[in-house]
Amino acid sequence: MPKKYAARSYGKAVVNTMTIQMLPQEFTVCKISSLQHIDLMQNFTFLSKTDDEISLVCESAYVPTNIIVAEPNWKGLRVSGVLDFGMIGVIAKISNVLAAASISIFVVSTYNTDYIFVKTENYDKCTQALTQAGYEVK
Repeated sequence: MPKKYAARSYGKAVVNTMTIQMLPQEFTVCKISSLQHIDLMQNFTFLSKTDDEISLVCESAYVPTNIIVAEPNWKGLRVSGVLDFGMIGVIAKISNVLAAASISIFVVSTYNTDYIFVKTENYDKCTQALTQAGYEVK
């Protein structure tokens, strides 16, 4: 079971002492035509469906055949630990650091934590910016 992040508590602001885990895989952001051909057995499959689209973020090696459009070449970072829903500013602080370094992001939140995706060509610059801002990146 993932560790609960100790710095979280009801309504308190986040400090930059969080650990950010680097994910080694390359990811693709897709718009797909249906839920068929989605391999939910893979470790990283982020799926969302609205009234007018189905979006998928998956490891590039597992992009399905029913894509409408795909944006490849993303690398991922995971905020380590299980984040309390009362935490304020987790993504805001990270996105401010990366915006100041001129790095655009794509964010996915799960029940436990947040994932930040950056284009592969900005990955090293991203991890350096986060480290300089006080995050532990490993």
